[in-house]
Amino acid sequence: MSADQQTKDATAVREQVAETYGRLASGGRGCCEGGRRSSSCSPAAEAIGYSQEDLASVPQGAEVPTFGCGNPLAFSEVREGETVVDLGSGAGLDLLIAAEKVGPTGRVIGVDMTDEMIEQARANIAAAGHTHVEVRKGLIEELPVESGTVDWVISNCVINLSPEKGRVFAEIARVLKPGGRMLVSDMVVKDLPDWVRSNAAALSACVGGAISEEEYLAGLREAGLADVEVRARQAFGSEDLQAFLASSDELREALAGAACCCQSSDEAAARIGEELDGKVASIKVFARKPGGKA
Repeated sequence: MSADQQTKDATAVREQVAETYGRLASGGRGCCEGGRRSSSCSPAAEAIGYSQEDLASVPQGAEVPTFGCGNPLAFSEVREGETVVDLGSGAGLDLLIAAEKVGPTGRVIGVDMTDEMIEQARANIAAAGHTHVEVRKGLIEELPVESGTVDWVISNCVINLSPEKGRVFAEIARVLKPGGRMLVSDMVVKDLPDWVRSNAAALSACVGGAISEEEYLAGLREAGLADVEVRARQAFGSEDLQAFLASSDELREALAGAACCCQSSDEAAARIGEELDGKVASIKVFARKPGGKA
């Protein structure tokens, strides 16, 4: 494949993802769980690692849909005064939590490419009264962040959507200070059927574009990061995947159409769950840029 074709394909993927998440920003459904979370601390949020204390950082009455598969700040050691960058910051839930951790002397920067998400995030930041948090429009493959200025990079179920993950890993290494760290929640897969790989809905569902855990860790090491390790892992079985599909009507209908036109969406969801049983997992990945303090 020529370089021009690769660029066109990557652009097409980004446009598809941006369109999907722009729509989801209005509808409030997440890729890795369905439904809207607000300041009410929903059980779904707690199920993927958010504590009551975390969710208390959301302003009362604010609408903050999240599209994540974990809490990238749950096991971090973010300290007051540090700088945190969130890749694919969405409506801003992790920005609000990070803001509380770094305090007013720290800095939090969100990067997102979807206008609707950026608008929501900025509204939520304003509602929370944070003056040390900002959202920048940009690609995670080309971060609008200066080199060597960041203490922590976080991300929540976003890198799997990138058509150029090697560039993302390189950008993480570039913006981190020597000794800076990353903690990312993301989806990994193994041995996916081709019809899932090529399905547009599966891509936006954090499955179709995901790579294996081995490829993920290797990519971080190739970017020059050290101490790469998986700190948490949750594999999804058939019942988990069926429940996930049932949580999003849009996703279930799209995948049902790809699976078999003769099946109902429930039957297709069952088939998909069985076919992907044990092949999809959420992981929390840590890495460090060499230099500085270990």
